[in-house]
Amino acid sequence: MKKLLFLWRELLATFWFLPVAILISSVLLAIGSVYLDNSISISQEGWLKFFIVNSPDSARTILSTISGAMIGVAGTVFSVTLVALTLASSQFGPRLIKKFMYVRLNQVVLGSYISTYLYCLIVLIAIKGSEDYTFIPSISILLAIFSAIINIILLIVFIHQIAISIQADKVISDISNFISKQVETLFPEQLGDEKEANTSVDSEKTISEYRHQTKINSPKSGYLQYLDGDILMEVISEFDVLFELNYRPGDFLVKGIEMGLIYSNEILDDKKIEKIVSQFVIGEIKTSQQDLEFSIHQMVEIAARALSPGVNDPFTAIACIDNLTGTLVYLAQAKFPSKYRYDSEEKLRIIANILDFEGALDTSFNQIRQFSGGSPAVIIRMMEALISIKGFVKGDKNKKAVIRHAEMVFRKGLQTIQEKDDLEDLRTRAEKILTKDQLLQNEKSERK
Repeated sequence: MKKLLFLWRELLATFWFLPVAILISSVLLAIGSVYLDNSISISQEGWLKFFIVNSPDSARTILSTISGAMIGVAGTVFSVTLVALTLASSQFGPRLIKKFMYVRLNQVVLGSYISTYLYCLIVLIAIKGSEDYTFIPSISILLAIFSAIINIILLIVFIHQIAISIQADKVISDISNFISKQVETLFPEQLGDEKEANTSVDSEKTISEYRHQTKINSPKSGYLQYLDGDILMEVISEFDVLFELNYRPGDFLVKGIEMGLIYSNEILDDKKIEKIVSQFVIGEIKTSQQDLEFSIHQMVEIAARALSPGVNDPFTAIACIDNLTGTLVYLAQAKFPSKYRYDSEEKLRIIANILDFEGALDTSFNQIRQFSGGSPAVIIRMMEALISIKGFVKGDKNKKAVIRHAEMVFRKGLQTIQEKDDLEDLRTRAEKILTKDQLLQNEKSERK
């Protein structure tokens, strides 16, 4: 079921699905409205006479005008969308093209204009005007006029959306909001039941209880997009085996590479292996549904481009750092899932490859730090961000990871900051997270 939900979400994220759905709906609406016109007659007395078309030629003119205008504007909308994609790609990186393509408003606008054009064509065919028989679909024509009015409003909204969608602050805010929703969904994520963090697990002893070991190889090359954890747990429990995963969603797999190991007491046949492999979705591109690092990489890419010599925009990089700090503060308090997953009978079934807090911290700050040389404001803001994160982080391992990053940022400042006052500002902030011995040790290592 979750695998079908993943495929449905991916289908909704395509640029063509919603416009095609609107297009099909317009065809059905045109047929239905013409049928309704043929079934009932509208009185042309009173105020309705001002809105009812009496002449077949007038009806054809109205529908032809609307259809011609709609297909013309549809081409304009498509061109504007491509221009926005080009600007987004050059300014923020190609990873963000997917985000701009899947903006729901863009899909609705394009689908609305094309569907109105097709609707008018179908209704136009239904108009009959001869000496023997005259049929004017008045209700259908009114619907076409109403659709034209709605489309004019949509065009104004679309232009406004495009104007703000390529602004750096808006892009960063949208990505940050998406990451926030994603981390709330993924952490803690469930893949079977897990033991409490303070419970020791002797995985080697459990593995030694099985007599056979079977390699599970990737059926093709591509990115691991999705893993149906619930079904996988059911399958593993049914076969009474232990599955050790080597990769997680977002990793690139080469055809034939070892995805994991199956430990069993009986040799598994090809059908059972195929059933296990079928729970993995491998595709040509990365997706963000189960891959938090993909979303973080989008933010990091914006910061890296902002810090490039050709752009030199530290304010955008600082905005990225601020938003990543909010995400990492949440992750510092979140319950990360254990790599050991148990079935309902408390038996170890899956040893997963998981993303931990240290991995998320490395993904967020490593590349930004590497590109921050020569930008004291960015280096100082990174140190401030680490100070904020350390105030929320739990566990010695995670605290050591934050301190390790603080030392790297401090060394980066010692290497690249030339102004004494800027360096003193960095040191003042570093004193809030590093001990005097750590500061001195890093300063000595840079003097050598």
